[in-house]
Amino acid sequence: MNPATETLAARLAAVRERIARAAGSVHRDPATITLLAVTKVFPAAAIREAFDLGLREFGENYVQEFETKAPALADLAGGRFHFIGHLQSNKSNKAAALFQVIQTVDSAKLARQLNATGRRLEVMLEVKLSEEQAKSGAAPEALPEIIAAVAECPNLALTGLMTMPPWSDDAEASRPYFRRLRELAERHALPGLSMGMSHDLETAIEEGATCIRVGTALFGKRKKA
Repeated sequence: MNPATETLAARLAAVRERIARAAGSVHRDPATITLLAVTKVFPAAAIREAFDLGLREFGENYVQEFETKAPALADLAGGRFHFIGHLQSNKSNKAAALFQVIQTVDSAKLARQLNATGRRLEVMLEVKLSEEQAKSGAAPEALPEIIAAVAECPNLALTGLMTMPPWSDDAEASRPYFRRLRELAERHALPGLSMGMSHDLETAIEEGATCIRVGTALFGKRKKA
């Protein structure tokens, strides 16, 4: 095992321990929580190393970036790729061809465009619960309309909701946003909750996350371009 893989293995073990401890604190089974390895800006080789260590779910933020990595990963049987960035309408065809899961559907129009590609996709609805202008997502009151639209899309399987709270070093600051997303999911009878990252995954798990999106805690700090 080369030093980089050894480091990744140690980080992965530490993250899994954090998941197990957080799940145990609220009497949840850690196996019900998906660890989504966020690999934006990291090369295909990093994804392959993570795959070799047993990870199967990977998240990417940019269609164009992942398009350059995908050919080198085509042989990873069982690997699934989630799109977790803001998806522009004009990239829906390309995204549907590259990813198995789109976590950031935020309008009925985008849902219909993805359905029209003819690809079977799992989707989640991104909900904007923050006042930050930089954040994307549908308003909570728009959810019934989007859910109804997805229900009319035979190629889409709606699995839950996703959100990103405002950044804070204090994990507790995320709790109200995670709790609100859980309440919305319960109201609309949706089982999946994609929420929580490296710094606040414990809080997210305590509030019911079924998918946590972890990059830094696995791969280290991203180098700024």
